[in-house]
Amino acid sequence: MYKVFVNEKPIIITSSSQKENNFPVYILKNIVLDEIIHKLRNEIIDGVYLYTPDLESGWNYFLTQIKVVPAAGGLVKNNKNDILFIYRNNIWDLPKGRIEKNESIETAAIREVEEECSIFNLTIEKQLITTYHIYFQNKNKLKLTYWFLMNSNYDKPLIPQIEEGITKVEFIKEESIDTILKESYANIRLVYDCYKDN
Repeated sequence: MYKVFVNEKPIIITSSSQKENNFPVYILKNIVLDEIIHKLRNEIIDGVYLYTPDLESGWNYFLTQIKVVPAAGGLVKNNKNDILFIYRNNIWDLPKGRIEKNESIETAAIREVEEECSIFNLTIEKQLITTYHIYFQNKNKLKLTYWFLMNSNYDKPLIPQIEEGITKVEFIKEESIDTILKESYANIRLVYDCYKDN
């Protein structure tokens, strides 16, 4: 299945008839996506299932219904296995940003982490997960973010990219991360869970 978040509410695209909760079920090919997004933003509805008999063709169809904005970011560890977080709009987040034209996903991920945190000596260990969330900027858009596990031994002061609304950049110790994640996004919890599972 694919899980796309509207704020913290999921659109679950699935080919399975199994349901884990009481979200309403719609046939993917029959929906008007903007109406579904409106319901999630404005009604007492905590999520929806969009059913498709073939998951991959259904997902590809879903992507034709909305403008896709590709992005990349990093979950960065230091030598003590602390994790790098940014604080933006009163929410803890991981550094990420849009992929520029003719830029590779890996290059974009490293560039965005460097720009948002003023951290260097980054190396990519592996790709973690891809997350999806819908936001509104003139119209509904889907941010598709490729996440990488990165390492850095950089030990100079970190400087938040204030012009991007980032007010803090910190390496967080493992024992404090559960508390941080309570003040973060569902997608960031997915990225961290993927890191821990691997």
